[in-house]
Amino acid sequence: MSTDKRYGINQHGSSVQNPDLDWSQIRETITMLALAVAQVESSMKDGEQSVSTLSASFTDMADYISQIRNLTSKVTPNNLEKYQSVIDETTANLEHNVQNAVIAFQFYDRISQRLDHVCQSLDQLGSLISEKDSLYNPECWLSLQDQIKSSYTMDAERIMFEHILRGHSIEEALEIYRHHFDTNDKGKDDQTGDEIELF
Repeated sequence: MSTDKRYGINQHGSSVQNPDLDWSQIRETITMLALAVAQVESSMKDGEQSVSTLSASFTDMADYISQIRNLTSKVTPNNLEKYQSVIDETTANLEHNVQNAVIAFQFYDRISQRLDHVCQSLDQLGSLISEKDSLYNPECWLSLQDQIKSSYTMDAERIMFEHILRGHSIEEALEIYRHHFDTNDKGKDDQTGDEIELF
């Protein structure tokens, strides 16, 4: 696994399920911060892809509209058949690009929801560490982790979460997230609700 070290957060990983004498709320806090960093990073990468898709789709749509305009200016009742297939093909391409743009917008909306989950998780973390009764109680940390995990709608997010909790680096967790996400993107049937439906 080739990962370039970008982030300095290390020495993390959760042991709230089996706390021992080495259990530390500081390590749990660092683990939650590493998770937040990984979530933000993955959302930014996914956002870049959405913007690229939108940019390419709008560029192509403008080109197809220009082609249609040029073709329709040449159409007369006498030569309609000559241009009809070209116009049909161009409008089909235009329709395909509109669908891609709609999917990219929906995906971008999902990214906003994921970033909102990060904000909520950080807020819950802040609440937990601000109260002494919670701060030193492994069960409260476990409850926080369960709440965060239950907010995920994608398998790739849950997998990334598990890797961070096990102490893998942020870069490793992101690579595993990306691999899982790319694998599902390549046409595998996915029964988890990860896919985005068009209306």
